[in-house]
Amino acid sequence: VQLQAFGGGLVQGGGSLGLSCAASGLTFSTYDMGWFRLAPGKEREFVAAISWNGGSTYYADSVKGRFTISRDNAKNTVYLQMNSLKPEDTAVYFCAAGEKSYDYDGILPHYWGQGTLVTVSS
Repeated sequence: VQLQAFGGGLVQGGGSLGLSCAASGLTFSTYDMGWFRLAPGKEREFVAAISWNGGSTYYADSVKGRFTISRDNAKNTVYLQMNSLKPEDTAVYFCAAGEKSYDYDGILPHYWGQGTLVTVSS
């Protein structure tokens, strides 16, 4: 299984950035997908998730209203559109494939991709 994330970079506060994650080696359309992030000095945190058919989406409170997760099952790709970015959004962002968690409104990852760095300047 390979999950390859693209789209990280440096952006000014208030700006936008889009991430994508291309999946291979799994039946993409049967997995719930999610994005997590790891900021310096902090634990990895959930950002957003989307159900296998795109019918349900879940967001961390810190990004709700600013980030949008979507997927294209024909392209085996999940996206994260990030708007109104803040310096505290600076982190390495990881995509993950898994299943809906019963412990919180997100996913339980089975597979992780490599991260992509997002840096938001003030």
